[in-house]
Amino acid sequence: MKFAVFTVSTPAYTPEEAIAKLKEIGYDGIEWRVVDEAPYSGPPGFWKGNRCTLPLSTLVDEAARIRQLTDAAGLGVPAIASYVKCDNPAGADLAMRGAVALGVSQLRIQVPGYSADQPFQSLWDTAREQYKRIAQLADEHDVRALIELHHRTICPSASSARLFLDGFDPEHVGVIHDAGNMVHEGFENYRLGLEILGPYLAHVHLKNARWFPTRYLPDQSVEWKADWAAVRKGIVDVRALFHAMYAINYDGWVTLEDFSIERPLDDRLTENLAFVKAVDAEARA
Repeated sequence: MKFAVFTVSTPAYTPEEAIAKLKEIGYDGIEWRVVDEAPYSGPPGFWKGNRCTLPLSTLVDEAARIRQLTDAAGLGVPAIASYVKCDNPAGADLAMRGAVALGVSQLRIQVPGYSADQPFQSLWDTAREQYKRIAQLADEHDVRALIELHHRTICPSASSARLFLDGFDPEHVGVIHDAGNMVHEGFENYRLGLEILGPYLAHVHLKNARWFPTRYLPDQSVEWKADWAAVRKGIVDVRALFHAMYAINYDGWVTLEDFSIERPLDDRLTENLAFVKAVDAEARA
């Protein structure tokens, strides 16, 4: 396997600092967070004020500089993680042009969110039609548009993503498997899910989460909430995931995200790489 870090999880670094730090620690690559953020005056956070974000609006113009920095550091870029949704073909076109300029062959294009207060079928059918245009754009730019398995969307599981992409050419679209998101919603046995994805499996994200009781009610029932955990401490069975990847002959990129904050960022990056390399060696053996 090759290991990268998604810069959503390195909010305190600038792109230049992230490149230098990941090279120093020994990562193989970096996966850029790409979005135009609203101004924010607070401290850097994962989803607000993240300093390690490439703005979508300037991505094409900035791509040559960023590509030169990553190439000089010997880091690959397995994908870019845009926040463009499939109902925005103009944004997808811009993100794809940026990916090409960066020398990256795949990028995330999101499906709609879902909540139980809205009808499902019409949302699904509309999104499928919208993704046809995304697939056409991906073909035109010779890139691959990726759906990420994500809770609170219409594709929280491997089987739902495979159904969503049924009939699409897997050369132009694919799926990011994310076991950490599937702790929240959409869990399927790892090998089952990976095999269901088949030719659509394009990339793997790795983070972790666990469930916490939030309230004990008078009738002795318990309310629970899923929240993030350190990569080695959550519900995701990382060893089982690696065994499943090797069982289906996946030996590509694994991009780490860590939204836990119990350890300093530098320590998290170093410890996570050592952990997954050890697990990878066990699974490979």
